[in-house]
Amino acid sequence: MKTLDPGLAQHLAGSATTLATCWKATRGDGVVLGFTDHDEDLVFEGVTYLADSGPEASEVSTGPGLAVGGSEISGALNDLVLSNALLSEADLSAGLWDRARIEVWRVNWAAPEERVLTQVAEIGEVTRADGAFRAELRSLAQGLEEVRGRVFSHVCDADLGDARCGVDLEAGGLRGSGVVSAVTGERRILVAGIDGFEEDFFARGLLRWATGANAGRAMEVASHGTQVAGAVLDLWLAPSAPIAIGDAFTVTAGCDKRAVTCRAKFANIENFRGFPHMPGNDFALSYPTRDTGVNDGGKLVD
Repeated sequence: MKTLDPGLAQHLAGSATTLATCWKATRGDGVVLGFTDHDEDLVFEGVTYLADSGPEASEVSTGPGLAVGGSEISGALNDLVLSNALLSEADLSAGLWDRARIEVWRVNWAAPEERVLTQVAEIGEVTRADGAFRAELRSLAQGLEEVRGRVFSHVCDADLGDARCGVDLEAGGLRGSGVVSAVTGERRILVAGIDGFEEDFFARGLLRWATGANAGRAMEVASHGTQVAGAVLDLWLAPSAPIAIGDAFTVTAGCDKRAVTCRAKFANIENFRGFPHMPGNDFALSYPTRDTGVNDGGKLVD
């Protein structure tokens, strides 16, 4: 049960109301944006909620117990400016809105100090088409459905370079720098500067752009090949902005999380976080058998 501000409670009990919905969005990079369906900007708690910003909300669905509820917001993609931040298709494509925290407020626009927080959610799936977007709002109960803790697996469950792994990615030979010399596809680039590394050294590694339209953004490398003209990198996903010749980047070594790679490539087997000798499903489901044949001596043959 929510406790209403006395002024808001009195307002709701009246014969007419002046209510608006406000959405406060906090992205993973710390940028805060505010939107409202009112026809004028509203300001409270240091956040300006922009009017005419387009979002519309659906009904909120909830289930019994800890079932995950949710709703949707939709609107037009335009250049909404707040603290030099934009709600744009480029930001959505870059993943800046992934799992952004959303607070939904019901506000008396005539007296914004009279308000109530009705929902806290996270951005889920976002779809874009014809200059518009539709974003799923998932309740915080979704966290209860996520896998937590470690699992038994043949492969390592640490991330290369983290505290559990212990590999120093700043050490010599594990990081390279280069520039794009040719763009041969949406996700494939020919690069110069990392020719001294063997093929697939950077496969599954992390590439971070230093210059260009994608500066500051990082993405995973799917494969790393070599050619006479230079090294070829395939990215797992296409970047949100086009890659251009001359774009500079740094890239770190990749790891396939196998014990043999941990030993041979990184000399780090003592920190391997997998279980390479764990029996597989075939072994676990097998059972003892015995040959019932009889040899010349009249004994059973195992």
